[in-house]
Amino acid sequence: MDTNKNEKNNRILTTENTIGTRIAGLLEKKKMTQKQLSRKAGITEAAISHYINETRVPRASVLMKIATALDTTTDYLLEGITPDAMEELGYAKKLIARNAKQMTTKDKTDILKILMEVDDET
Repeated sequence: MDTNKNEKNNRILTTENTIGTRIAGLLEKKKMTQKQLSRKAGITEAAISHYINETRVPRASVLMKIATALDTTTDYLLEGITPDAMEELGYAKKLIARNAKQMTTKDKTDILKILMEVDDET
């Protein structure tokens, strides 16, 4: 049996940009080992390894510990959404809400078209 094929079949998550790849990337960026992360987050090194290798998915409470230990957010670990992107999204929502009454039907339609085009690409 092909070992690589077997490894892939055992993975819970199969997309390229996953919780595991984001944790591994942050470890590399921070020059931190899995052992250091496990101590800082208060979870076992084996669990960290499972999350990085995507053979297990962390519970919400564990994900929060990992995010805190890596100085990031659970949004980033789960979806790859950076804090900057969340701020921008919040700002965009506020602008639209604040100006909705002054917008023409065409303005609103244009915004909806932009949103639908982005949605169609995913």
